[in-house]
This record gives sequence, C-alpha cells and structure tokens, in this order.
Amino acid sequence: MADSGLYLDIYLWGLPFLFFYNIATGIFSAMGDSRTPFLFLAVSSTANIAADILFVKAFHMGVSGVAWATFLCQGISAVLAVLTVLKRLGQVKTTGKALPFSWHILKKIFSISIPSTLQQSFISVGNIVIQSVINGFGAGVIAGYAASVKLNNLVVTSFTTLGNGISNYTAQNIGAGKRDRIRQGFRAGIKMVWLLCVPLALLYFLAGRNLLYFFMDSPSHTAVDTGILFLRVLSPFYFVVSAKLVADGVLRGAGMMKKFMAATSVDLILRVVLAIALSGKLGSVGIWCAWPVGWSISTVLSVCFYGRGPWMEKKSK
Repeated sequence: MADSGLYLDIYLWGLPFLFFYNIATGIFSAMGDSRTPFLFLAVSSTANIAADILFVKAFHMGVSGVAWATFLCQGISAVLAVLTVLKRLGQVKTTGKALPFSWHILKKIFSISIPSTLQQSFISVGNIVIQSVINGFGAGVIAGYAASVKLNNLVVTSFTTLGNGISNYTAQNIGAGKRDRIRQGFRAGIKMVWLLCVPLALLYFLAGRNLLYFFMDSPSHTAVDTGILFLRVLSPFYFVVSAKLVADGVLRGAGMMKKFMAATSVDLILRVVLAIALSGKLGSVGIWCAWPVGWSISTVLSVCFYGRGPWMEKKSK
C-alpha cells in the first residue's frame, strides 16, 4: 500500500505533462498527421523502459525509480510534442492575425470535451460497480475476469482508436463543406473494423484459452473457464460494438454530443443494471450477458442518430 501511494504521489505531478501531450496529439490528428504522435509515443515508451531499468537496477530507487522514470519521459515527450506543434502551427498561412486566446473557441472545446469527460467518468464508476458484483463470486471468477477483460479491452481500444480517427475525418469534412464524404467515411470505417473483427473474434472464440495463460501466473480451473466463457459470450458481438464506435466517432466529430452521450449512457446503465439483476439468477454468466445487451441497444441508438444527421439530407432527396 505504501509503495502504491508513493508511486501515485510522484505520478500525479506528471499529469500536466500528460495533459499537454494529449492536446498536442489531438492537434496532430486534426492536421491529418498520425505518424508524428506515434513516433513520440514509441520513443517515449522505449525510453521509459530503459529509464525503469536504469533507476531500479543501477540506482536502486525501487518503486520511486519507476515513477520518476515515467515522470521524466512523459515530461520530455510533452515538451517536445508541444514545441513541434507550435512550429507546425507557425507554418500555417492565415488571412489575418491569429488571436492568442479566444473565448468562443474555448466554449466550443468545452462543449465537446466536458461530455466526453463525463462519459469516461460514468464508465469508470460503472466498471467499479460491475467489479463489485464480480467480487462476490470468489477469487477464481475474479482472476478469470481480470485476464479476459484485458484481452477484451485490447480489441475495444482498437475500435475506439479507429472511431477517434473517424471523428477527425468527420470534423475536417464538415469544416471543408464536404458533408457527403461523411457517409463514405462511415462505410469505410465499418469495413475496416469488421475486417479487424473477423480474425479477433475467431481467435478469442476458438483459442481464448491459450491467450488467457499470458495473463495468469497460476491459473485455476475456475479462472480459465470463466475467462473462456467471458470471451465466447462477448467476441461474437465485436461486430456490433465496433459499428457503434464508428457511429459515435461521426457523432463526436459533428459535435452531436447530446446524442453521443445518450447512446453511451444507455449502454453503461443497461450493463450495470443487467449485471446486478442477471447475476442473481444466472450467476457470473449473467454478468457477461449484460455486455452484449448493452452494446446491441446502444448500437441501434448510435446508428439511428447517425442516420438522422445532416449528411443524409442529400440521400433523402
């Protein structure tokens, strides 16, 4: 516990660097440059590993060494990323003098960032509630869920990343007055995530047992069976949740945050309520079944909201 507190005390000082790094990454993405932030991330992560080894092995700093290594690497990466952004922005030609600060732009940023922040907060709280329900089924189920949810999050994070790309694409085309291209981007995004779904869903459904061993030190029979069941219940529905995340990307990029929040909130509320309700009748299996139900209903909402967007007006004529 003391080591955890020490690590957090040091790590929290690095949050401002993480904040500015994410701002720089967002600007790079909006400019259509995903290569530069990737290079910053790759170099920073590699340097972090090297610094961990140096501080722990050579300097014998223990947990504090790991925390300080993260702090330094994040700080240097953030400073370099911000400087690179400023240099790029200085090369952008404008018709007038750029204002150093704009309340109007800040208001627009808040209108998108605050709902996104609240959504992430709700998801975190929901996951805590679900975890508390899972904890009631014993160590084996907890271990199986902990391992399988890591594999699941790996897939969902990939879909989310592509959805973020769709957001940038949507915003760029709305700004350029080319709303008809949004439909093309949505269809292309669906094809990309579904192509990704095929091998991942098959891999998790058929070979989930072997993958789980990578995340278990001493797997018990209950833990392995729990993890396999979790993956087999969820993996066929990757085709569903991936479509939702692409539609959500369009909604965010278009600034339709109320609709985005509505669909996401329905997903979270259903998962939490159903996990509690079904666990009493079906055991831990009922908890896993809550995911597909929440994903399916929220996907219908997200896709319907997308289908009523202004980019569909030309099609309806």
